[in-house]
Amino acid sequence: MSRTDPGAPRGRILLVEDDADGAYYAVYVLTTMGHFEVGHTPDPAVALQRARSEPWDLVLADVDLPRMTGTELLEALRQAVPALPVAVMTAHVAIGAVMESLRRSADAFLEKPVPPDRLIAVASALIAGAAARPSV
Repeated sequence: MSRTDPGAPRGRILLVEDDADGAYYAVYVLTTMGHFEVGHTPDPAVALQRARSEPWDLVLADVDLPRMTGTELLEALRQAVPALPVAVMTAHVAIGAVMESLRRSADAFLEKPVPPDRLIAVASALIAGAAARPSV
């Protein structure tokens, strides 16, 4: 199916979320309501490997992950796949150096709980923006 096909997914999103309920919510919203294709892993190392080896339009990652911080994952993704948009989300919105760095470095910063319309709108905008950029 091509992207011009009305039944085709609107883009491929790699979700990196270790909370089962949070992952279920995001996958449900993005697939059912947003019509995206979503892959999920709770493991940031697996996400990094998948980002390198599979075509994705967006990575949506929780900040609090096991074995790798959100900052480390974002930096690794930027090195591995520089043009890939990355949105981060967290329930911890306290102002601090790490959160401010993530806000500046990520393509989008979402505060949990993320309303469905906001999640879909951010994903749509980031995917459309990346598609509109000329490839190098």
